[in-house]
Amino acid sequence: MEKRYEEYAYVLDFLQHGRPGLPTGGRAGYRAGALIQCVGEEFFTLLEALGKEGLVLKPSDRIYVGKESREEVTYIIGRVGYDELTGAAKSELPGVITRIVLNREDWFVNFFNTARAITPRMHALELIPGIGKKYMWQLINERDRKPFETFEDLQKRTELPNPAKLITKRVLEELEGDSKYRLFTREH
Repeated sequence: MEKRYEEYAYVLDFLQHGRPGLPTGGRAGYRAGALIQCVGEEFFTLLEALGKEGLVLKPSDRIYVGKESREEVTYIIGRVGYDELTGAAKSELPGVITRIVLNREDWFVNFFNTARAITPRMHALELIPGIGKKYMWQLINERDRKPFETFEDLQKRTELPNPAKLITKRVLEELEGDSKYRLFTREH
């Protein structure tokens, strides 16, 4: 299987002088410097990176973290778990995830149009908070008539409250490790 990496990420927290109390800025083996905690745009991967000298970033800035030459990042330290995020990063996360979901609306609408059963008794749609059997069948019946085009279209035709907010909740559950199944994130 081809290993896929995040190309872009959104800043959750920017620690100008690395992590307080840790002489090397965190994990052993890397230089002190500005520590960036961020979330990837495609797989919602939580990452820590070392920022370039003199750089100042603010929460929700979009930065390039891909393999090519990076402007803001010296190098990617690695993936981190939800519990390793700073308090500021955790509080920033829901808003940033919502922004990513809204920016990738077509992709998520397609998820609603194509989601299938995971087991004989459970449908992928039911893993979205707020979607039980009733909404699941409304979604399936409506998409069979005509695929959804936008979140607004989906909301009007099924009366499902705020699909972007529900997806954000689901992504947070997956990142926090509260879920057996992953719809939108990768294993830490």
